[in-house]
Amino acid sequence: MTVVADKPRTKRVRPTGRVAAVRNGLTAWLSRPLADFHLLLAIFGTLTVIGLVMVLSASAPGQVADGESAYGVFQKQLLYVLVGSVLFCLVLRFPLRKVRHGSTMAMLVCVILLGLVLTPLGKENYGAQSWFQVGPVSFQPIEAAKLALALWGAHVLVTKRALLTQYRHLLVPVVPVALLVFALVMLQPDLGGTITLGVVLISLLWFVGAPMRLFGVIAMGAVGGAVVLAIGAAYRLQRVLTFLNPEEDPLGAGLQARQAMFALAEGGLFGKGLAQGSSRWRYLPNVHSDFIYAVIGEELGFVGCFLVLALFGALAVVGLRIASRNTDPWIRIVSATMTVWLVAQAAINIGYVVQLLPVTGITLPMISSGGTSIVTTMVVFGILANCARHEPDAVAALRSLGPGRVGGLLKLPAPEAYRPPPKRKPVRPSTPPRAPGRRTAQLPVVDPAERRMAGRSAPPSEYRRRESRRASQGRSASDRSARGRGR
Repeated sequence: MTVVADKPRTKRVRPTGRVAAVRNGLTAWLSRPLADFHLLLAIFGTLTVIGLVMVLSASAPGQVADGESAYGVFQKQLLYVLVGSVLFCLVLRFPLRKVRHGSTMAMLVCVILLGLVLTPLGKENYGAQSWFQVGPVSFQPIEAAKLALALWGAHVLVTKRALLTQYRHLLVPVVPVALLVFALVMLQPDLGGTITLGVVLISLLWFVGAPMRLFGVIAMGAVGGAVVLAIGAAYRLQRVLTFLNPEEDPLGAGLQARQAMFALAEGGLFGKGLAQGSSRWRYLPNVHSDFIYAVIGEELGFVGCFLVLALFGALAVVGLRIASRNTDPWIRIVSATMTVWLVAQAAINIGYVVQLLPVTGITLPMISSGGTSIVTTMVVFGILANCARHEPDAVAALRSLGPGRVGGLLKLPAPEAYRPPPKRKPVRPSTPPRAPGRRTAQLPVVDPAERRMAGRSAPPSEYRRRESRRASQGRSASDRSARGRGR
């Protein structure tokens, strides 16, 4: 007789009192009505401060080398941040219902601007004709087009949500308009803007519940389009080849990738300190715009890089929480799409800095220098914060307990509660008018139980034959009674 030894039982390690208290306190704080709103404001403010500090640190030596003021780029960035902050406050106060209703006109204006920028009215910069110059101010319509596509696409898909099981309603008109915008952007040409627009379109279709086979088709089309675009232009093919083998031309096409890796390696764990990095002395081209993450790694080290990654990770969690905790379907799709847009753009920028992706020229949101980019990103944060205030618990708290400290400081009005659209009653078909002087035949009354039993036992053809026989008998009976009355 074999004796099976009992398996040793593993004891569950219960958290200590301090850990449990911290966890319970964090859970309780996150369950508060305005937790997402306050977290989003904290992320927004932290990213803004990091961006201003790093733009100043990365751009000052290059400006001095050009014989200009060391604060030239920083002053422009600060001015755009102030403009974006004003727009952030305005969007935070603006009713989301009006934002949704104005999305169609915004999309139309953006398409017109993308067409006009290809005319002599547009200005070429860095090899792409994608700018408008109005006095000392320049802006790119592609940034506004991303925002308009997210707002308008969500509006159309939510309006047609009862018909989205049919492909023609799911794809038209969102996908044709998006393809038109893609074509206008690629004519500039601006590959980075096209990639971001593609992220917005895929996010819209994903969060509206499009079937998975559609994304398979989109993936195959994206791969085919990337191959065609890479072969069609020499500089794009050079970027792909440099990504595959950066050591082939270390002083030419591979210079940016190599210098970025050197900057990250020299930073170590805690970095060299602010304004102590060597890459900002023109060793790394476009250091204050496209490759500012390399400066963060060199001056702030792994700790600074991890802080930036943690902030964008927190943005992803908070943005998707806002989408999941809302009731309005348009707010759900808009907040989720904008969150994916910002996080994906940050991931692409960081990806090509650390040589995981080919260089595409996409800026790091809220941190890289760039007027139109920073203003548009701040408007997106304003819409996300407005969506956070429209969560059902937040609406109830703001209407019952008041605006709170932040709302009182900004004098924000109480958000409107979500009201689902009224259900339409089915229209009953009207009976056709009877001809004057004509009597309708009185059909014989049939017991419903007999009708059900006849329908179950007899085939449909036999059932229709019985019904027609009863109807003819009823008409003959009515005719006989009419002739009797005539006599």
